[in-house]
Amino acid sequence: MLWIVEPRITLITLGVSSLPRAIRFYRDGLGFPTTAKDGDGIAFFSTPGTRLALYPVAKLAGDIAPETPRAEGFAGITLAHNVRRKEEVAEVLALAVKAGGKVVKEAQDVFWGGHSGYFTDPDGYFWEVAWGPNQTLDASGVLEV
Repeated sequence: MLWIVEPRITLITLGVSSLPRAIRFYRDGLGFPTTAKDGDGIAFFSTPGTRLALYPVAKLAGDIAPETPRAEGFAGITLAHNVRRKEEVAEVLALAVKAGGKVVKEAQDVFWGGHSGYFTDPDGYFWEVAWGPNQTLDASGVLEV
């Protein structure tokens, strides 16, 4: 029997070095909704279509394999946050900096006709903030493709 995986991402888990700091960054700094409290062992954030989870990096690595190392810098993954207006790209980047993140690429027009920039969160995860003239977000914020 052939099994086909349903095409969706339901959870993105980031391994973080300080769970309380990461919760504060996403909850208090960026305003992501969560019921997580200081002292919880994991944090889940409600986002349209997908959930974001934060979990201590050593425990996450141990869950994959006990000897899994975590490379520094870019690990081959970016997370994206698309916005409804071009001006929002710079606004979100500024919010990320205020919350403790670092801009690694300023908001700018890009080769594919949109406008984007990148920031890293306190653990170095790369986030693209993007607006595109041909990209539409539905009422709940899900990118229509």
